[in-house]
Amino acid sequence: MKNLVVLSGAGISKESGIPTFRDNDGLWKKFSFQELATLDAWIHNQDIMLEFYNIRRKEVMESEPNKAHLTLKELEKDFNVQIITQNVDDLHERAGSTNVLHLHGEIRKARSSVDDSIIIDIEGSELNPGDLCPLGSQLRPHIVWFGEAVPMMTEAIKIVETADIFLVIGTGLQVYPAASLVHYLPNKAARYIIDPGSHFQDIRGFKHIQKTAVQGITDFVNEIL
Repeated sequence: MKNLVVLSGAGISKESGIPTFRDNDGLWKKFSFQELATLDAWIHNQDIMLEFYNIRRKEVMESEPNKAHLTLKELEKDFNVQIITQNVDDLHERAGSTNVLHLHGEIRKARSSVDDSIIIDIEGSELNPGDLCPLGSQLRPHIVWFGEAVPMMTEAIKIVETADIFLVIGTGLQVYPAASLVHYLPNKAARYIIDPGSHFQDIRGFKHIQKTAVQGITDFVNEIL
């Protein structure tokens, strides 16, 4: 079977009701990432950050996978599907996808503040002050914040290098280093973008399906099957 590699972003989860960050109505229009998504903010505003991510976690838990998530799962019947996602939700997993790599962490997990290798599942929707890792340090959201390294990039590059078909869905390719993954595609790879925006005309070699994730996924399936 051919290798289908998918790079997904906030647009695919938006259609399940999860707010994005960069749209006109996105979270960064309402909140400052310096206050809620940096290590410095964690040091100085820990309680506020925990509360913010508890709210986001609850939103994720109350949402459901949509047609785009479910269709990517169904494509495993015909392709070796590997999803690389910028999203921190678990909608791909709940749709049944079996190979999902999270570039920016997972909101339903926590990790130690002193040892990044200690990662645990969060029971319920809340991570609170006083929730400690086995080493006795406060647990933090398992999220890659601004200014932090993206530890899964090396693995993501290896996956992209194997692509026969590459799909970008729900992301404007504006977030780095994730957007740089397109530079590691084999020359032979067929390339598709599903996004309602119009700025992809300058990306050479990609076929642009100018629709939302849910609207465009059927067009994509018809193209590759």
